[in-house]
Amino acid sequence: MPEWTFLTNYGLVLGHIAKHPRSTAREIASVVGITERTSHKIIAELEKEGYIKRKKVGRSNVYRINPSLSLRHEAHQDVMVGELPKVLVRRREPKSSLSSRA
Repeated sequence: MPEWTFLTNYGLVLGHIAKHPRSTAREIASVVGITERTSHKIIAELEKEGYIKRKKVGRSNVYRINPSLSLRHEAHQDVMVGELPKVLVRRREPKSSLSSRA
C-alpha cells in the first residue's frame, strides 16, 4: 500500500458509502484499509455533521449521503459533497484501452 494517498479516510469512506449504501462498518473498513473501530468513528462523525444519514433496516444500516453540503476545506467550499462520489466511483478503464489512446 502506498505511504500516502490524495484522499483522506473520510473521503474514502464517503465514496464507498455512496457506491455501496448497505455496507457494514466492517466491509467499509476492509475496503478502505482501516480498522473497524476507525470505520465506526468516521461514520459517526460524518453522520453527526450531516454528511450522511443512517436508516436502520432490520438489523442492518442503510446510508444516504447529503449531496447538498459543501466540502469542509475553505479552498473547496464551492464543491458540493454530491459531486465527490461521481469522481470517486468511476470505473477504471481497462489498461488496453488507455494504452491505445497514446
